[in-house]
Amino acid sequence: MKLSSSLYTLSFYMKTIGVLWFFCVFSCQNSSKIETEIANIQLDLRIERFDQIFGSSTPSELPALKQKYPFLFAEKFADTVWFRRMNDPIQHLLTKTVDSVFKDFSSTESEIKAFYQHLKYYNKAFQMPRLITVLSDVDYRNKAIVTDSIVLIALDNYLGPDHEFYSSFYGYIKQNLDKNQLLPDLATAYAEQLIHQSKRSIFLDELIYFGKQLYLKDVWIPFKENHEKIGYTIDQYQWAEANEFYIWQYFVEKELLYDTDKKLVSRFISPAPFSRFNLELDSESPGRVGQYIGWQIVKSYIKNNPTSLSKMLQMDALEIFKNAKFKPKK
Repeated sequence: MKLSSSLYTLSFYMKTIGVLWFFCVFSCQNSSKIETEIANIQLDLRIERFDQIFGSSTPSELPALKQKYPFLFAEKFADTVWFRRMNDPIQHLLTKTVDSVFKDFSSTESEIKAFYQHLKYYNKAFQMPRLITVLSDVDYRNKAIVTDSIVLIALDNYLGPDHEFYSSFYGYIKQNLDKNQLLPDLATAYAEQLIHQSKRSIFLDELIYFGKQLYLKDVWIPFKENHEKIGYTIDQYQWAEANEFYIWQYFVEKELLYDTDKKLVSRFISPAPFSRFNLELDSESPGRVGQYIGWQIVKSYIKNNPTSLSKMLQMDALEIFKNAKFKPKK
């Protein structure tokens, strides 16, 4: 009897493994097919290195520059301002440093191309904008600016966290002033334009809003690592994964999901050195764990409720949450 029971159990597990294997192979093949289609998408991709052009220009060439890039020269500034900038030793050093860090720009260009191919695949009507690299005097709050026709990428925000230009910044800010964040930042700029939530009044709204952002990165830049998508170190991402259940338990037990307290955004959503549970473990945690949890909820929703990407982006946070069947990993 025991042997028969054991054989039945073994048979059941073998069938279960077989089914899982079939779905895994089917899913992987389907994913591979999509990625092949995406890689074959033709784009008119040209990246204009304005940072280099301006860095090597002379005052006599300023009129031509202003004619070609009028949106980069504010009318309120006299030409003498741009002349001084052309001759500024600090600007020369910045240009030289950027050239050094992005010496092999082809790898960055390949990633940008792959990103836009994914964007085009999921939005057939998408039209390529002008892509222009600039220097922003390390304006890390505006690393990538996106419009329908023009995209500006400030390369001086990606020199590496240990660069001397960033020495006065907090560690959690410096951490993401790195080349591997250029694509995630570009994806974020586009996501902000596409995600529409009629209200962001409760904590759950914020979780889902940023969860949608991060899910778009899964779709648009699947070739990037998960920790890069959210802007974590590997250790920070592993901490969030290992503590996912306990983070969620804290949110639920403290009844935070429907709370309207804006301080929750600074505690768990906004960039910060750590998240504030008001517990001894705070210093061990990365900031923005609310974004991480929102990401898992949205992924769970898509897994359990196959729907179009555009429809999901328009959905109310509460609808996504109620149908996500989210179960945090223990």
